[in-house]
Amino acid sequence: MLPRLWRPLAVAAPVSAALALSPARLPAQQWNTPAALELVGRGVERRLAAQADSSLASYRTRAHGFVLFLAQVGQEGLNEAPHLVKGDELDVEVYWKAPNRSKQVILGWRDGSFLPNETSYHRDHLGIVTNNFGNIIRIGEGDEVRDAVHPLSPAGLSLYDFAIQDSLSVQSGARRVTVRAVAVRPKSFDRPLVVGTLYLDAATAELVRFRFSFTPAAYIDRDLEDISITLENALYEQRYWLPFRQEVEIRRRVSWLDLPARGIIRGRWEIGDYDLNADFPDATLGGPAIGGLRRPAPGDSAWTGSLVAAIDSIARPVERQDMAALRLEVERIAGAHALSGLPSRRLATNSVSDLVHVNRVQGLAFGAGATLGLSRRRVELRPVIGIGTADGRVTGGLHGRIGSGPTQLTVGAGRSIADFSDIAVISPVLNSLSAQEFGQDHGDYVLVDRARAEGRTRLDSRSAVALEGAVERSRSVDVAATPATGSYEPNPPLGAGTWHIGRLRLERSGAGFAARSSLGGALALEGGDGAGATYLRATLQAEHRLTIGGTELRSSFYGGIAGAHAPAYRTFVLGGRGTLPGEPWRAYGGTRMALGRIEWRFDVPAPAIPLGSFASTGHSMTLAPFVAAGWADRPPAGMPWTASDGIRPVAGVAAEFFMRIVRVEAGVALRGGGVGVSVDVNRDWWGIL
Repeated sequence: MLPRLWRPLAVAAPVSAALALSPARLPAQQWNTPAALELVGRGVERRLAAQADSSLASYRTRAHGFVLFLAQVGQEGLNEAPHLVKGDELDVEVYWKAPNRSKQVILGWRDGSFLPNETSYHRDHLGIVTNNFGNIIRIGEGDEVRDAVHPLSPAGLSLYDFAIQDSLSVQSGARRVTVRAVAVRPKSFDRPLVVGTLYLDAATAELVRFRFSFTPAAYIDRDLEDISITLENALYEQRYWLPFRQEVEIRRRVSWLDLPARGIIRGRWEIGDYDLNADFPDATLGGPAIGGLRRPAPGDSAWTGSLVAAIDSIARPVERQDMAALRLEVERIAGAHALSGLPSRRLATNSVSDLVHVNRVQGLAFGAGATLGLSRRRVELRPVIGIGTADGRVTGGLHGRIGSGPTQLTVGAGRSIADFSDIAVISPVLNSLSAQEFGQDHGDYVLVDRARAEGRTRLDSRSAVALEGAVERSRSVDVAATPATGSYEPNPPLGAGTWHIGRLRLERSGAGFAARSSLGGALALEGGDGAGATYLRATLQAEHRLTIGGTELRSSFYGGIAGAHAPAYRTFVLGGRGTLPGEPWRAYGGTRMALGRIEWRFDVPAPAIPLGSFASTGHSMTLAPFVAAGWADRPPAGMPWTASDGIRPVAGVAAEFFMRIVRVEAGVALRGGGVGVSVDVNRDWWGIL
């Protein structure tokens, strides 16, 4: 019976995905009901009344905030947690006078670099929003977003749709408030407007919280992917709703190339200590909107504690402020409408090595791709083509993707030559250099022709599930190139003919860079039917990070098991660089495998090397003693690896230099006594290389 099950599973994947793509309904979603329009109408009236309230003539307050610049790289989808590049902490005095005049003065400002960078911000990113943006929203001094109409402005009632969602209790300053959540979407996504959720006081219709993003038409800067904003107000003297907490995240990518790399500016502010109807001269409001310090003051002794500790205290994920959750919420409201401000048609590549690389079966290989999207809709085609100069084979394919809310369906076909192992062991760029110059290629390659359909949906801001059906034909490939020095090892015969395959994958990404504890990973189940046989395959991958004082403990695990009839290219392998340093290179493999590793990381002082305008290499380096152990069993016939004969433990130490970009690792095999040493870019950056 088993052979009959896999073909229906392969067909069921696109069907299930198509069902999942039907427009998701928001809780109690009914757009523009009388109740929704009445509530929003009262919200507009309350906002106008607050603007005209003469009892509040002025205020003075203090804002304490952080502006963080982060980098995010990886494979398509960019699901990895971002890396902190630069952090700024600011203390700002804020003055406001009716009807809408304000001034912000930067009194304290310190910064720190955690990766080489040359970062500068728009001046208004260093201050707060004093008036909830008024009737027209502008960001980045008008260079990023200009003239987006606020949904609670008089004009907003005719430009937006509204849907009442849930009633909930939220913390607003020192008190809890019952609010009604109201989803907001434009009547026309071709106009510069917002998409998000208003949280209105259930009793008064005052705006307590506003979480939103923008339509693509709102973005002025072509490199802007999106902007997400949370504004929270608190009630003062039982009458005035004033800024209490604010968060903004601005994400940018290259406008002409679809590459999985983005820069992120994230600002978080706490506002308090209000002096209402404060008496200060009109001259205080003169000059630029944000005055005071023009640059950080490193010698300022007013700060208590280190900048690293301060960033750590505020940057841990907070559920109600999580920007990823906000974007997921906005996507559900927008449905099939595109929200990215980037051009819909661009050149595309998943990494630098997709453009040019070297291996022993293709020689020097070139590739190119493109993203061809349907403007304003989440529909795109992605053609890719490549060729190896040594073997002459053409690779590539064509995939189409359609998305609605948090769900997307991908259908396509293509041909690829890739290392069969699930575990990357070297950065692709370094492997090309090693293969070309020294004849050391750290991959074992298989040629796969594949037609597939996959449905993928995000369950929450960190979790996703994917279901795929595919037909794959795998073939062995031989060495076709010659290195500059040395010689290549033969490529193992990994081809296994045609298989019908179904796959289910559950993923959870790690928490943010400042989380004290983070657990992420993936569980994958696979079944195949072909060559007169069937197989099952399951893998579990997990990574845990725990901060203990000023040190960090990292642990990882990868385990897999496959049926006896699994094709060779769906089995497992380990040993040597990237898995068990000190053991022979890929000496062990089979249909069962487990690999675990624990690493203790701490910083030690190191001399800083100036890097011109890119700051310096930093005043510390990271040491990371580690232990690892691996096991493999039941090797398939004809492969160059064997069973591990029990557990193979190793111990070693790694050192990371140049702000943790370069990693040197040495390990000793505790059973055989072998030593392995490697130098590479930190694994965090391999995806883009």
